[in-house]
Amino acid sequence: MEKDHVVEGRGEILYKSSPFEALPEECISHIYSLTSPRDACVAVSLSKLFGPAVDSDSVWEKFLLPGHQSLIPKSRIFSSKKELYFVLCNNLVYIQDGGKSVCLDKESGKTCVMLSAKQLEITFDSHYFWQWISIPESRFDQVPELLVEVPFKISGVMSTQTLSPKTCYSAYIVYKTRDRFHGLKHIGVGFIGQGTRVTKRWERKNLTKLEEREDGWMETELGEFFTEFDCEEIVLSIIEIDYAYWKRGLIIQGIDIRPTKSP
Repeated sequence: MEKDHVVEGRGEILYKSSPFEALPEECISHIYSLTSPRDACVAVSLSKLFGPAVDSDSVWEKFLLPGHQSLIPKSRIFSSKKELYFVLCNNLVYIQDGGKSVCLDKESGKTCVMLSAKQLEITFDSHYFWQWISIPESRFDQVPELLVEVPFKISGVMSTQTLSPKTCYSAYIVYKTRDRFHGLKHIGVGFIGQGTRVTKRWERKNLTKLEEREDGWMETELGEFFTEFDCEEIVLSIIEIDYAYWKRGLIIQGIDIRPTKSP
């Protein structure tokens, strides 16, 4: 992308500058501030001439969503907005007394949130059926483990004010299992969007697709929702719908909510 070329009749290659390179640096910065973090990084990798313009604070300030100041570690000093952006992508920030973890999606800059199990309502949450344990691989202090096979319902409420606006999100239940566990394929799931003008329900379904995460946990997609201006809360419910299968050994870390990836 740095140079266009034309081939003349003798086979000689003549290079000429791209008209885009003649634009003022401020103009190039403005153009890339209207794209995405991924596009900006690709531009720099393809042409070093774009580096100063695309790496400028005016570009990466646009990728940092309103409210990001509350996520900045107080003890850190950042040399640029780009450095700050990737710190917020690669490091978790805990809010609400450690009940939620927040970071930015590296490609889009959208907010990702995980609700800890402490933020969820779990039926039969007593020491007879569940025990709260600490394990080093969890991002939260304690996680619940199901001790006996018992019908259960797990639900959580997510304020859309914490999420990025006008964004399609996917929600996942994040968990581990011990021996004698039969999986989540006989679990139903439902969403309810609660807003000033909208109440939308998704049909319950069975969960069959399991994925292993980079952190060693398993996740199953619950569904998708869109953050609308008039939708203030999303209620997620997970309900056991087949009591014949034991669920003993289920360890729940929480519900992960992140921007839906394009196919």
